[in-house]
Amino acid sequence: MKTLTIIPTYNEIEALPTTVDRLRAAVPETDVLIVDDNSPDGTGELAEQMSAADDHIHVLHRTKKDGLGGAYIAGFTWGLERDYDAFVELDADGSHQPEQLPDLLAAIETADLVIGSRWVSGGSVVNWPLHRELISRAGSLYSRTLLGLKVRDITAGFRVFRRSTLEDIDLSSIESVGYGFQVDMTFRVAGQGKTITEVPITFVERTLGESKMSGGIVVEAVANVTKWGLTARAKALARRARAFSG
Repeated sequence: MKTLTIIPTYNEIEALPTTVDRLRAAVPETDVLIVDDNSPDGTGELAEQMSAADDHIHVLHRTKKDGLGGAYIAGFTWGLERDYDAFVELDADGSHQPEQLPDLLAAIETADLVIGSRWVSGGSVVNWPLHRELISRAGSLYSRTLLGLKVRDITAGFRVFRRSTLEDIDLSSIESVGYGFQVDMTFRVAGQGKTITEVPITFVERTLGESKMSGGIVVEAVANVTKWGLTARAKALARRARAFSG
């Protein structure tokens, strides 16, 4: 498959070079698209220098910090216009191990969406305090229970989408900008009856730069998941009522 790895960045000047070097070593055939949200620390300028030195690396500049979801949608759109077959989501901060990407790419041969999962057998996290792990596990449990999904790590951000999967989603209708974007995409893929495969990964907490997670992002995700779940249940009840009355 012709593969594009999308790396959103905002103030990742310290971590980005190492992440891209590891990626290019692990999967030399993948093209890389760095989507920079006008980072004030010069990440965008550094990305341009990297692109000039390696024709597999491309840069997409956005005018402002507009959230993870917006960056990935911009990257998907860019790649769909250039006939890529598989689309990888990869964090710039080193938390996703590029050396494990070949396992995800092997799985996408027979799946529509592959998720690098921390919470299936063989998955793990490194350097996370207990409270962080509990919050992540609880978030996944809440989301998959309310949405009726079997995916264990529904909030995971290390993913591979098949081209046809993205083509069947109305990307312009997605409003989630934070980490709820990952739940949103999973829910949409599952709703189409497509195949979702989880592959165990080791998630390593960043050692360079600062986390972009905030209270507002968490609140947005919880609110959206609740809305989607309640809406889905209401629709299901309405269908049952129509079937009963008919």
